[in-house]
Amino acid sequence: MELDLRDKVVVVTGAARGIGAVIAQRFAAEGAKVVAFDLAFPEPDPAGADADDAVEQVVCNVADPDSVQAAVDEVARRHRTIDVLVNNAGINVEGPVAEIEWARWKACFDVNVGGVFLVSKAVAPLMQAAGGGRIINAASFAAIVPSVASAAYAASKSAVVQLTRVLASELGPWDITVNAYAPGMVPTVMNGFAEMPAESQDRLLDTLSLRRWETPDDVANLLIFLASDAASYITGALLDVSGGKLSTQIPARAYGR
Repeated sequence: MELDLRDKVVVVTGAARGIGAVIAQRFAAEGAKVVAFDLAFPEPDPAGADADDAVEQVVCNVADPDSVQAAVDEVARRHRTIDVLVNNAGINVEGPVAEIEWARWKACFDVNVGGVFLVSKAVAPLMQAAGGGRIINAASFAAIVPSVASAAYAASKSAVVQLTRVLASELGPWDITVNAYAPGMVPTVMNGFAEMPAESQDRLLDTLSLRRWETPDDVANLLIFLASDAASYITGALLDVSGGKLSTQIPARAYGR
């Protein structure tokens, strides 16, 4: 099966670094015309060209309606349409409910839910005019099974799942599919999984049926499929790409641990 994304116009939010940057690069490697949205972008590497050269950059604050509309208008000016939107941008706010300040709670929802709402709303008319499109939203395994002290993050990602389902039905008449994906444990600077003591890493890895850290490429593989014609009849779904996290009560038993 060939997943042909050549010349598709793809917008990836939160794509200046981390998982978002890998997602953008992977779409570019498939021949798509990729535009990254983020608050700011790193200075270019003077050592020479790299994979980022294939990704266009547009400064955008996904929590600000004016910034979002200006960014989407800029993509439309350059490419006339948007075929695929990956709402990757997100932040994590941790802490017990009794201790989370309102400003931090609100910021989590403004970015994680508001960003999906605003960018999807701005992009939808372009997809409707084109008679099709793909919107793919970053949820989280926290939307399936939350953790202690993750109320803000888990609640925001759960909201993304329900927003995805509503959008899927509202945009279905224009052949626009809308899906969400739930990554598990991808080591990042933000979570520091890979820098934890070995014992702490083992406790986390023991929750996985595929006992290894998830990589950004594992996530990108799913998104490339969802963006392709091969996924044209999948919509309103939450796709678990967590390596079988907690698919059984103690997955580590299969490894003889």
